Amino acid sequence: MHQRGFASDNNSGIHPEILKAIEAANIGHSTGYGEDKWTNEAVGLFKKEFGNDTEVFIVLTGTGANILGIQSAAHSFNAIFCAETAHIQVDECGAPEKFTGCKLIPIATQNGKITPEQVEKHLHGFGFEHHSQPGLISITQVSELGTIYTVDEVKALADLAHSHGMFLHMDGARISNAAVSLGLPFRTFTKDAGVDILSFGGTKNGMMIGEAVLFFNPALASHSKYYRKQAAQLYSKMRFVGAQFVPYLRDGIWKTNATHSNRMAKILETEIRKLKGVEITQPVEGNGVFAIVPKELIAKLQNEYFFYTWDDQRGEVRWMTSFDTTEEDILNFAKLLSNLLNE
Repeated sequence: MHQRGFASDNNSGIHPEILKAIEAANIGHSTGYGEDKWTNEAVGLFKKEFGNDTEVFIVLTGTGANILGIQSAAHSFNAIFCAETAHIQVDECGAPEKFTGCKLIPIATQNGKITPEQVEKHLHGFGFEHHSQPGLISITQVSELGTIYTVDEVKALADLAHSHGMFLHMDGARISNAAVSLGLPFRTFTKDAGVDILSFGGTKNGMMIGEAVLFFNPALASHSKYYRKQAAQLYSKMRFVGAQFVPYLRDGIWKTNATHSNRMAKILETEIRKLKGVEITQPVEGNGVFAIVPKELIAKLQNEYFFYTWDDQRGEVRWMTSFDTTEEDILNFAKLLSNLLNE
C-alpha cells in the first residue's frame, strides 16, 4: 500500500513549519491552560482576522469545538437543525446530544447543503412546551459532500435563524478550503454573513492538533470557559496548540495548504473524468471528490490507496486530497483505476 492515500486529510502529516513552531515553544516553563504568550498571540491573530469583539476558545478536536459552540448557544430543550450528512449527526457518536441535551433534526439533502426552505418546514411549536424549541441551525463549510455555501446562501440561513430568535453555527473543519475556493476572507462568509458561532478547523489542513471556537456574539460565550473544561477541551499545555495557530494564521500556512489540496482535488477530478465507467457525483469545490466506481474494483483500489466507501449500495466512494498530496500520487492512482477498468 502507498504511504499516501485518499481516505482523509486527517491522515496526512504535519506541515514542517508547524512542527518548528511546536519545537520553538518547547523552551523552559510557561503558564498552563492558555495563559501563555503563544496562545495569547494566536487569540490576537483571530481577533485581527474576525474583529476585536470576537471571543476565542482554543480546543483540541473538531467534535470538541462543535460541542462547545452548540452548548454555549442552546438549552437542553432546543432543537438543532442540520443536514442529514452533517458531522454532528453522523460522525460524533451522539456527543452533541449527550453534552447539550438538545435534539438533532436531520434534513435530507442531495448535495450536503441545506436551504432556508428546507429548514422552514420544521419551524413550528414555538412556545409549546410539548415540543423541542427551535434553537439553532448548524451548517458545515466545506460540507460533508465537498460542496461549499456561497455568501448569499449563508446569509439566507442566518436571516431565517435570526428572524425566529435562533442562532447559526458553522462547522468549519475545512474552512480554509472554503476560503480558498470562494476567494474570500474568512470574515466575509462567516461573521459578516450572519454566522454566530464558528468551529474553526486546523487539524485537517496541516496542524498536528487544534481547533478554535469563535463567538461573534460575545454574549453567547459567557459560560463557555466552564463548558470547555467540562468537555475535557482545556489542555494544560495549551501553548503547544497556540504555537501552531501563530504561523498558521500569521504566515498564511492555512492558505498555502488549502490552495494545494484544492488544486490536487481538481487534478484528480480531471483525471477521473477521462475514465469511462466512473461517475463523479458532486461538484468538486473543495478538496474532496465523490464518485461511483464499479463495486468489484473498490477493494482492489483500496489495497493500493486507502480511501473510504461513502455509500455501499451505490458504490460511491470519497477521495480526499491533502496539503501533502502530490501530482504523482494522483496520476498513479488514476492509472491504477484505468488499468482495473480495462481488465
